[in-house]
Amino acid sequence: MDVERTDLPGIGLRHEFRTSRGQNAAVISHHTGRRDVVVYHRDDPDTALATLTLTADEANGLAELLGTARIVERLARLQKQATGLVTSQTPVSEGSPFAGRLLGDTQARTRTGASIVAVIRGSEVIASPRPDFRFVAGDIVVAVGTEEGTSAVADILARG
Repeated sequence: MDVERTDLPGIGLRHEFRTSRGQNAAVISHHTGRRDVVVYHRDDPDTALATLTLTADEANGLAELLGTARIVERLARLQKQATGLVTSQTPVSEGSPFAGRLLGDTQARTRTGASIVAVIRGSEVIASPRPDFRFVAGDIVVAVGTEEGTSAVADILARG
């Protein structure tokens, strides 16, 4: 999908795109954090058919919903492409030695060969968390690797 970016002086940015079905739309990002999602008339790109105005929190929530689906789709495609590659979801329990500690402290990739690719915290998905990401009890850790590697990540999170 091609996205055309336009600066809107005094307002913010406009990202305009056309869907594969020929629908024209734009996201207008205001300096205030507000976002407007605008759908335009197919034959007249200057006529708005509908505008959805979102607060910064609502826009972030919508982005998480859309991003979550993309992560799941990518993981599913990756699993199909690589024989022997699995995805696991492991909770960080209250008693985990890593509750309150940094992802980098686990040394999961070095120790297991598996990668922690996301953390689900409530309804939020943190994709590609950095080594300075701090786990909290209740997080769900998404790891990709071999069956042995992802099992070892689960063991590290449970026992250290």
